[in-house]
Amino acid sequence: MLTPTLAVDLAEKISMQLKLTGLQEGDIVMLHASLKSLSRIPQHPKTVIDGVIKAIGKGGTLLVPSLTYDIVNKENPVFDRQETPSNVGAISEYFRTMPGTYRSLSPTHSVCGIGRDAKALLEKHHLDNTPVGENSPFRLLPKYGGKILFIGCGLKPNTSMHAVEELLEPPYLFEDYVNFKIVSNGSAMDKLVRRHNFKGYEQRYDRVANLLSKRELKKGRVLSAEVFLIDAVALWEKAYLKLRENPLYFVDKLDKVN
Repeated sequence: MLTPTLAVDLAEKISMQLKLTGLQEGDIVMLHASLKSLSRIPQHPKTVIDGVIKAIGKGGTLLVPSLTYDIVNKENPVFDRQETPSNVGAISEYFRTMPGTYRSLSPTHSVCGIGRDAKALLEKHHLDNTPVGENSPFRLLPKYGGKILFIGCGLKPNTSMHAVEELLEPPYLFEDYVNFKIVSNGSAMDKLVRRHNFKGYEQRYDRVANLLSKRELKKGRVLSAEVFLIDAVALWEKAYLKLRENPLYFVDKLDKVN
């Protein structure tokens, strides 16, 4: 078990290592992270979050996807902003429950945030009728000059790529609309949202590494985990051009579909 002193020391070390990778004070950053990859701090997502917040400082903004697509679906079409847990890991779920964290209203692809620009990036997500449309923080991140940080999870779980895909609608992307019920602070509204599909395809967003320069995609380490830091503007520009050239570049077609 981590003592308070050790937790502070580890958070400081995480902060220093992230700064060496290229994270700066005042940054707006979207975090994807695997707690299991950080072998020295099992079961302590707070330490990771504290380290990232220390790195970006009081003027920064931290966004963490709190996706619920495994929980909120055709069979269970109810999303509760306060109660529905994230299905993408312990760090995401811890951040969702932190005091002061703001959560966007999207039944399957909500994002939580804290910091200077969090509300501006999250407050209009409910206006979209797709998971990561023009009002989503994924689409807005490059407009704010943001970055995408991956700690110990590789480059595949890059939800921002779905937003690039929504601009061009490759053949694997969408399935039918679902009428979801969105609940927030006891009030409810119905929202027709088109779900993503991907059936028969494996996502290969790690291929962005072939498109980005060393300045646009920086590599480092945090404790025992490999870290990637991507400039969101460069990702959007180059991924969009590649997807327009080849609609199947970021997926592999599976031989067998269950």
